[in-house]
Amino acid sequence: MTKVTPFLMFNDQLEAAMEFYTATFPDSEIRNVARTGKDGPISSAEFVVGGQVFMGYNGGPYFTFSEGLSLYVDCEDQAEVDEYWDKLIKAGAKPTACGWIKDPFGLSWQIVPRRFMELIRDKDAGRVKAVMEAMMTMVKLDVAALERAYNEA
Repeated sequence: MTKVTPFLMFNDQLEAAMEFYTATFPDSEIRNVARTGKDGPISSAEFVVGGQVFMGYNGGPYFTFSEGLSLYVDCEDQAEVDEYWDKLIKAGAKPTACGWIKDPFGLSWQIVPRRFMELIRDKDAGRVKAVMEAMMTMVKLDVAALERAYNEA
């Protein structure tokens, strides 16, 4: 285990969330689970999603997620953005804005193409502004539209 590990409190959906996350992202696994009773539901677990270790607990309705914490997914290209976006939508996620999407367990994800980060690191403030303005109009990020905004600035 790493020194600092995100700890996610679910409303009795830990098992379903872990199954979805580990099936959706490569380099993922469920490592350890603790059950309530011999055959009872999972109460807590350690799992890995995309190489990141998490601890999870079924805390009940007292705990909810907010956009104050989101999981950032570094996508190689538009195809990878589309792949994760589509898997989240199919599972019942709700798109919000600017590449953000809230999964059916209430956790927010940022599905971001690597090219976006490259474009906004440009030294030309006008181009960065154009890319940011284009991004602010999007729900799912569109690499071609972001590059068009950059090139036209």
